[in-house]
Amino acid sequence: MAKPETKKQVRTMDTIEYVGIGLLGLAILGILFVPDKIAGVFDAMVAKAWGMFGTYIFERNLGAAIITSVIIGRVLERLGFTDALMRIFVPIMRVVGVNSAVVVPGVYNILGDVNAAGRISGPVLKKAGATKDEIKIAIATMVQAPCSFSIVMLGMLAMSIAGIKIFPVMVFTLFLPLVLIPLLLKLTIWRDTKPVELIDLPKFTPSTPFIPTLFNAAREGAELVFLLILPAAALIFGIIGALEYLGIWQHVGGFITAMLNALNIEPNTGTVTILSSGTLAMSQMVELVKTSTVAKGLIVGSWTLANSGFPLQVPFAQIPAVWAANTDLNEKEAMGAAVLGCIIRLVYAALSAIILAPIV
Repeated sequence: MAKPETKKQVRTMDTIEYVGIGLLGLAILGILFVPDKIAGVFDAMVAKAWGMFGTYIFERNLGAAIITSVIIGRVLERLGFTDALMRIFVPIMRVVGVNSAVVVPGVYNILGDVNAAGRISGPVLKKAGATKDEIKIAIATMVQAPCSFSIVMLGMLAMSIAGIKIFPVMVFTLFLPLVLIPLLLKLTIWRDTKPVELIDLPKFTPSTPFIPTLFNAAREGAELVFLLILPAAALIFGIIGALEYLGIWQHVGGFITAMLNALNIEPNTGTVTILSSGTLAMSQMVELVKTSTVAKGLIVGSWTLANSGFPLQVPFAQIPAVWAANTDLNEKEAMGAAVLGCIIRLVYAALSAIILAPIV
């Protein structure tokens, strides 16, 4: 008796496979007709990514600054800094209705580095029992503060040269957002929050001896630079290099300049902040105010923007990598919170320029 024929199963095509076939076709056409363009895009990506090694390791020593920031953060933690913060912010955050630990990353960020703040503060938030919504609020609040302490110092120098009153600018742009942003986000987007009593919080000061604390912090900072920050920066700037080679990024840069002008932010330094480095932007601002007259509102706007989660590789690469590794958030959730925080900061910079210019 003949066996019945079995019908062969055919695997259906997924959408991503159609995308892959399309890319394969484009690659074949590119190799046939414009192989120089294919090679040029790759070369531009490598050159742009290599520039990050110069920025972080060889020329500007930002890598050493990050390692130092981690050491400073861990020493401050060992000296009771985090517990002191809790004493100050628990009463304030109780009124806001949010776990007090959400402000820890922002304060660490002001004193050190955005990556060190994530590496140090992520475990602090988990230890304090923060919800996922509160961790997102913490990230969005953190990016209201500078990615490096050098931004604060250089910005203060530029403002002093321009005759701007520094104290009200610092209060309005650095410290007020630590309270305003958690309140805003708690009332609008992320409502799963709960205030905590000081007695319900654990002690955050570790008992590790000082010498091991220093060496462990230095090793942790080096891991942060070489295993997270450099790969993330190379990724973002490699993409920018490809877009520059293809003539696309120039239009993006022109849009950024026009947007900053409309927001009353000095466009040249503002663009440097968004695309490259807030430290470099404030360094350029110092030279600018030495050689020319710049409106106070433009300086304040540029300073406020520099003291933020920009440049672009921070919210799109560094923060997702660091916070996904140290909290219960995944990369997409961490990136979403960081991008929202940066958008809020852009608007806050424009408001700061308008509100503070007549006062300072």
